[in-house]
Amino acid sequence: MMKQAIIGMFFVFFGVWIPTLAQSSVWVTSPNKRVQVTFMISADGTPSYRVHYRNQVVLGKSGLGFALRDGVLKNGFSMAGAVLRNSFDETWKPVWGEVKEIRNHYNEAVFPLKHHSGVLLKVIFRVFDNGLGFRYEFPKEGYRHDIAITDELTTFQLTGDHKAFWIPGDWDSNEHLYATTRVSEIENTWYRETETSIGTMNLHDRQSVQTPVTFKMANGWHMALHEAALIDFPAMQLHVDHRTLKLSTMLAPSPDLVNKAVVKPGFKTPWRVVLLGDQAADLLSSKLILNLNEPSKYEDTSWIRPMKFVGVWWEMHLGKSTWDYAGTQDAGSAQGLNPTGKHGATTENTKRYIDFAAANNIQGVLVEGWNMGWEQWYGQWKDEVFDFTKPYPDYDIKAVTDYARSKGVEIVGHHETSGAVTSYERQMDGAFAYMKQHGIHAVKTGYVGKIIPRGEHHDGQWMVNHYIRAVEAAAKHKVMIDAHEPVRPTGLHRTYPNWMASEAARGNEFNAWSRGNPPEHETILPFTRLLGGPMDYTPGIFDVTFDQYKQEERVHTTVAKQLALYVTLYSPVQMVADLPENYEGNPAFQFIRDVAVDWDDTRILNAEVGDYLTIARKGKNSPNWFIGSITDENARTFAINLDFLEAGKTFTAIIYEDGEGAHWEKKPKVVNIRKMTVKKGEMLALKLAAGGGAAISLMPLN
Repeated sequence: MMKQAIIGMFFVFFGVWIPTLAQSSVWVTSPNKRVQVTFMISADGTPSYRVHYRNQVVLGKSGLGFALRDGVLKNGFSMAGAVLRNSFDETWKPVWGEVKEIRNHYNEAVFPLKHHSGVLLKVIFRVFDNGLGFRYEFPKEGYRHDIAITDELTTFQLTGDHKAFWIPGDWDSNEHLYATTRVSEIENTWYRETETSIGTMNLHDRQSVQTPVTFKMANGWHMALHEAALIDFPAMQLHVDHRTLKLSTMLAPSPDLVNKAVVKPGFKTPWRVVLLGDQAADLLSSKLILNLNEPSKYEDTSWIRPMKFVGVWWEMHLGKSTWDYAGTQDAGSAQGLNPTGKHGATTENTKRYIDFAAANNIQGVLVEGWNMGWEQWYGQWKDEVFDFTKPYPDYDIKAVTDYARSKGVEIVGHHETSGAVTSYERQMDGAFAYMKQHGIHAVKTGYVGKIIPRGEHHDGQWMVNHYIRAVEAAAKHKVMIDAHEPVRPTGLHRTYPNWMASEAARGNEFNAWSRGNPPEHETILPFTRLLGGPMDYTPGIFDVTFDQYKQEERVHTTVAKQLALYVTLYSPVQMVADLPENYEGNPAFQFIRDVAVDWDDTRILNAEVGDYLTIARKGKNSPNWFIGSITDENARTFAINLDFLEAGKTFTAIIYEDGEGAHWEKKPKVVNIRKMTVKKGEMLALKLAAGGGAAISLMPLN
């Protein structure tokens, strides 16, 4: 074996296919033998696979293949040569992340197949100790023209009617509430009235689910299905057969409703991912999805910096101010630019946020509603909506950015497309150059609404490629991206580390203008949506009832839980989401000032999907640890073992917890703050209210 300080690799090439009259099979195991994949070809040439975990079948015989415009690749296959096996072991350092180093250790098998029509297809399996990924390759020598894919025939055969945590299949929105049911009970009809930023849910299949979808088996094991490295291909959803418990791949279609994707010979599909663990915490510790993505495309990443940021944002959701200069959100009501005094993104108001950020260890200020076009932005579905280089008259971008620079604060730009993505692509390079001209190095992008003009789906092949085009264009100008309403992440932040975060799920904003998110919502997200990558959930709301602005809506957590979300919902760009005046004078705000956003180490202290979660994280290049603990609608008590602390040191623990009588609905704002000294191995008692949480900072004494 060839050893280096960080990376070691070992390659072995062997394998001979020995057919039998009935069925041929070859297996590949993970390095520690815990996971085993068996690849099979039946007598009629149908390829399939089976997965064992700890010597038990967790995925039964499952299908492989494609339907192409030129024919179906389901049976009629034979081996086109020897099986190629590789073993790989490396340790790599992410640009930013939850841990300082990541080990990438797997065994690989490549199965070369030839269809009786002459078409070639490779199936590639990488098997890790905590799951596997597999993908297809269309070899260049097997095709003379572009490959039109009409369906993917991959299936996942479940072995039991597991408890499932899922959101419904929807090609245009991920912003749905999670359901917890048996697999046989998955049915989307009750989601017809779910509020999303798109407006109307596209229920193309009432028995389909989006990935990541997570399962708890009868024996307590956990499994999640997702994909990795989603490039030049539509996103995968899964149709559920209630009778057989088989999940079948569904790909978002293109506007012609015939082809799902058109790819070039030599194309490799995204990885289909199966995460496995003895318990829920194992899913959160896995870095398998990241490991299936390619290393960073950028040699220089010094300009990519995690941050906390406040924003001219929440006040618009509350109705205190508006995005548009004319002071109305009713499409067509403002024919001219006649200010009403409610516009939020003014020079003066932005400077107020800059002052607050500078005084409170917050690195950025997000400004939404700064540019021309907001008067008729929603529901019009026209090709030209926004201009990304023209500020409103009351927003002096040079004065704002100069002022921010003088205070050591970054301005975070905002590019809402309103679904007019072709217009955005025409303006994109100029928009990023305009940002660079004004010293703006981060932008929040948005894709609210139907994609026009052709009717692309948010999860379709063209849009999947657009998100990457945007990230690559931003990188040319050294701009970081936080994408809202995009396809759900698949670990591409390893390859494109300026893709800092995505929304791609139902965030905190829904509490301001809908029935909101129930207390269990934040206890499901880490085990589902966040498995693919960081989420900009926008935590930190202190005025959880906001009665001054709205009477019917509210946040469905305690304030202490809002603090804990900075640790339990990972993102390298965390918004300090509430109005500055709601933080001023509140001693609980100190936790937000202190908490890190980039980490050297992460420990999962306890976890149960949909019930509770406690995570400890160590700040990047820092001795400080931070703990977040959250619960669902049930009150809970925990005894936390501090065995992760450095031996021989005494730490000051500041505990921000639910106060006496706290309850997310009845008494959400009371926070008790206590201080104590602790050492490695000691136990720390936590009491969480219904819908509550606890946040803890641990800093070495002296």
